[in-house]
Amino acid sequence: MASFYSKDGYPMRLLLLLALVALALPAYADGDAGADGGFIVVQSTTSTRNSGLYDAILPQFTETTGIQIRVVAVGTGQALRNARNCDGDVLLVHATAAEEEFVEDGYGLSRTDLMYNDFVLVGPSDDPARVADTTSINAALSAIADSRAPFASRGDDSGTHKKERSLWAGAEVDPSGDSGTWYRETGSGMGATLNIASGMNAYTLTDRATWIAFANKGDLRILAEGDEDLFNQYGIIAINPVRCPAVKATPAQTFIDWLLSDGGQSAIAAYRRDGQQLFFPNAKPE
Repeated sequence: MASFYSKDGYPMRLLLLLALVALALPAYADGDAGADGGFIVVQSTTSTRNSGLYDAILPQFTETTGIQIRVVAVGTGQALRNARNCDGDVLLVHATAAEEEFVEDGYGLSRTDLMYNDFVLVGPSDDPARVADTTSINAALSAIADSRAPFASRGDDSGTHKKERSLWAGAEVDPSGDSGTWYRETGSGMGATLNIASGMNAYTLTDRATWIAFANKGDLRILAEGDEDLFNQYGIIAINPVRCPAVKATPAQTFIDWLLSDGGQSAIAAYRRDGQQLFFPNAKPE
């Protein structure tokens, strides 16, 4: 009678099944995407996805290289935590100090400026805090605090929330003691926070790209902009394969190199909503 077991005692059918599964899996070498391009994971801030930028530029990259991009769009703080947990291949966020710390701690290979835009302070058209009469973002926030007009904060450790906290500090105001009164922490992304601000006629800080793409503006309008403290820089980092061995280092670097190239920078500059340019490339490759 023919034996249905290997010499090691394992059922032959099981060994055959395992062999077929192994053959069916993509061949990845050193954690990199296979010959057909495969995919990489980008840990990203929500503003780049909500603005529609990725829908506009990623197909161009995939057509050129065959590499698919899977974007995990969360607040910058969460994206950094995800990357520290080795979840992803590339980090694209907007909190320069936290990004530099990420690299210094050995989780990223290097950080490079990619593009920029700015933050704007939006609020109700009747402007109860008289923000439109102020001459700086610090004065605008002080006016909101003094009037106790409703302010919706993301409260989620995102890049926008980090910027907001630094602006309150610059205005010498600590709104945390008023949390739940005029200062409302949503714990949500930018789109959800704008919806809340629109619903309650509150002030809020938002990146300009998300504001331009946001459809439910209601009675909100831009009341403070143009201050140099509202500058919003985005950076890009390859996650360190020494710290995170599963990183697909080669296709990750291919993606970064493309974004920093003339072609990638031109694709970023060409993206517009309602005729307005949302991001301004400023890469300085090393």
